Amino acid sequence: MWYRGTLVRMSESPKFIIERVQTGVRMEKRLLKVLKAFAEFHDMTLGDLLEGIVLHAFDGKAPFSPPSLSRIQELKKFYDLDLDSAASHRLKEIRGKVPRKRASEKSRSEKS
Repeated sequence: MWYRGTLVRMSESPKFIIERVQTGVRMEKRLLKVLKAFAEFHDMTLGDLLEGIVLHAFDGKAPFSPPSLSRIQELKKFYDLDLDSAASHRLKEIRGKVPRKRASEKSRSEKS
């Protein structure tokens, strides 16, 4: 278990009807690898993990238990992720790395 409050039985909890949307976000490569590995370790999707993290953060609560934080530290070492929260406003993209054009954008630029 990685949430502090997951001991509540799910069958007794009210269900929330939601609509999920597909999104494209850019994220630091090693950070994404750690998140994906952590989600896989807990047999959940990356989207479910991110939803849980954000909902906890919005409530001002820590999303991870001590054992989960320990697992995250192991994954950070494995993926050579040396960033912490102090780095969050100091990240800078590698120069020359620009997003690839989508196929629809390529075909439009070739026609002109």
